[in-house]
Amino acid sequence: MSKQKTLKGSFSLWGKGLHTGLSLTVTFNPAPENTGYKIMRIDLPEQPIIDAIAENVVDTQRGTVLANGDVRVSTVEHGMAALYAMGIDNCLIQVNGPEFPILDGSAAKYVEKINEVGIVEQNAEKDYYLIRKKIEVRDDSGSVITILPDDKFSITAMCSFESKFVNSQFATLDDIEAFPTEIAPARTFVFVRDIVPLLEHNLIKGGDLDNAIVIYEQLVPQEKLDQLADLLHVPHMDASKPGYIQHKPLMWENECTRHKLLDIIGDMALIGKPIKGRIIATRPGHTINNKFARQMRREIRKHEIQAPIYDPNEKPIMDNLRIRELLPHRYPMQLVDKIISMGPTVIEGVKNVTSDEPFFQGHFPEEPVMPGVLQVEAMSQCGGLLVLSQLEEPERWSTYFVKIDDVKFRAKVVPGDTLLFRVELLHPVRHGISSMKGYIFVGDHVVAEATFTGQIQKNK
Repeated sequence: MSKQKTLKGSFSLWGKGLHTGLSLTVTFNPAPENTGYKIMRIDLPEQPIIDAIAENVVDTQRGTVLANGDVRVSTVEHGMAALYAMGIDNCLIQVNGPEFPILDGSAAKYVEKINEVGIVEQNAEKDYYLIRKKIEVRDDSGSVITILPDDKFSITAMCSFESKFVNSQFATLDDIEAFPTEIAPARTFVFVRDIVPLLEHNLIKGGDLDNAIVIYEQLVPQEKLDQLADLLHVPHMDASKPGYIQHKPLMWENECTRHKLLDIIGDMALIGKPIKGRIIATRPGHTINNKFARQMRREIRKHEIQAPIYDPNEKPIMDNLRIRELLPHRYPMQLVDKIISMGPTVIEGVKNVTSDEPFFQGHFPEEPVMPGVLQVEAMSQCGGLLVLSQLEEPERWSTYFVKIDDVKFRAKVVPGDTLLFRVELLHPVRHGISSMKGYIFVGDHVVAEATFTGQIQKNK
């Protein structure tokens, strides 16, 4: 079981804002478990906080803009990408203006500072969202983002820029650990043809050749190009010679698409949970990225607690015989067949419900239904195995109900169902008392849940 992570200490970066041109400082701080990413505007008297989640994105015109009411923070995607890719789950970010500094137009300096201060593991478990089926989001412009089941996170971006200098490209990140060297240094870019509209929208006041790749391909009169150069405070160039205008040469031939991939990761950070799945993005941009992130948040809310992954071919952690050694229950009251996963605070188990269960003979015999009280008993037996397995000589102890709360039955359990249990310890065991939250799934759907408290007693 992976643990949540935060920074070991704080770090600051400073520079000008890409769109405002203001001198800005952003500071990344450690945060408690289950905080997620929060951004504080320390230049305002109330120091308002914006939750960095997809629903709070209010503009994607030329970057990702988050808001809480009238309070906005823009150009957050590079910093968010660095946090997400480096495995940091909880961070409080303080900024003294309406956007993050653009720095060199990449995420490299964020990664460098994160490595300098270090990362610390926290006690709470990292809550991955596992992709179980294909999810696809598209828009009218032809942009598509698809995510497929996979046992790790990976991403491929395919872009078509309709340019003789930057034509069709693709970039792939198969291992998130390669982000610092393969994706983080990729810089943002802009076409000269887009600069005038951006300036007219009061954007890129802080843009220059130190923080962006500028691509000049559609020839314009020398006078017009000189005017643009003066507005951007960059040297004049020959208007008859198209090409890249930059101080630093391209790091990769597909650097622009690598930067698009970086932006996707930054916008994905606003989903609120790390994802295990393979993303394929065609013609990505902040608008489709945010649409995808919002769809993923809807999927997560729909399946807030995910069913255990059960592969009958894998050897169980505990089989039926080992369970009989730990639990005093016997047929027909032994209601857990095997344990398929177990950590310090979470256990997952299986029961196969068959038509010859004795309770079906009298409980709605014409339409057999497993009694709810036995479902709760099965959850508690699974939780008991978690607690007993952590004791010396567990065979000499038993667990008993003290209290049951918040019981909900969401669907019938019938013969032929395979029950998947997930039981989590809510608090450390103290004075022989354990509190747990249990869920039962059939397929991907929760059929029952309960919170229960048990007492551990030595057998007489």
